[in-house]
Amino acid sequence: MRLDGPDPPDDEESAISSATTAATGPVRVEVSGLTKSFGAVRAVSDLGFTVEPGQVTGFLGPNGAGKTTTLRMVLGLINPDAGTATFNGTPYTALPAPTRTVGAVLETAFHPARSARNHLRVYCRAAGLPLSRADEVLVQVGLSDAAGRRAGGYSLGMRQRLALATALLGDPAVLVLDEPANGLDPEGIQWLRGFLRHLAHDQGRTVLVSSHLLSEVEQTVDRVVIVGAGRLVREGSMADLRAGAAQGGTVLVRSPEADRLAELLRAEGAEVALDGGGSLTVTGRSPADIGHRAFTAGVELHELRAHTSGLEEIYFQLTAGQEQFAAPAAGATSQGGTR
Repeated sequence: MRLDGPDPPDDEESAISSATTAATGPVRVEVSGLTKSFGAVRAVSDLGFTVEPGQVTGFLGPNGAGKTTTLRMVLGLINPDAGTATFNGTPYTALPAPTRTVGAVLETAFHPARSARNHLRVYCRAAGLPLSRADEVLVQVGLSDAAGRRAGGYSLGMRQRLALATALLGDPAVLVLDEPANGLDPEGIQWLRGFLRHLAHDQGRTVLVSSHLLSEVEQTVDRVVIVGAGRLVREGSMADLRAGAAQGGTVLVRSPEADRLAELLRAEGAEVALDGGGSLTVTGRSPADIGHRAFTAGVELHELRAHTSGLEEIYFQLTAGQEQFAAPAAGATSQGGTR
């Protein structure tokens, strides 16, 4: 089958188009009780979570947490020992037209001598999609000017965009992306953030993104699923995650009468740490409580705010001790002793 040169005649294109039905309506991904062992190693254990349409969901966890194994089970690439993963109740392997329901990027692999356009046309033919989809998705991911170049000459960032274009060929309702920002420059990362949010928020698609770039994930996702040692650690919206971290959190206070305010708060049972520069860190009291106490005591305040944990801080709190290969503590020798 020759894929270079012009698109097929109109009648052939129409025949292919008639077989193409983009997924309609929202698709909910549900993982329930997934379990997988490789020999004596339990990679995933009774894992369950949902990925909702119209949102970008971040799939996070330390190396060895079972993320890639989970994604492969979700996409039917490996069979679980137990549990299910479904798209609106249907396993991936039972979907009548999987490429038109789910688009996935788990790794980037291209024939180095084939152009981006022809790489995509091969997939169009295999999936029964019109060849015109190749150029359409190249425009979507910003590669139309490089469509005729060999993929072997692409940068890592360009290969990531080409992989995303491949996932979009079937105009799927669900996108499953493993580390899609790898190799992208700051401009490319910003573009990807806006693009994924557009697909989810404006088009109602279901987007699941695995990434180690926590600062970027925090600016992109609406919900997170955090796993550790093959088990679910936390699932929920970013707002819920921050609210949970805020319970029992700290309040930052700055005042020219910091010492006096510290004494007042300690007398009422609050934990107070002074930094010596007119600032306090208070645990066990809300900003409203501290503000009211300062007002009644006539203490001048220059700053009063709750400490808001970022995703990175929350992530490390939740996954502490669940890394597969943890770095030694500072000062430790290679034998595990101390200097």
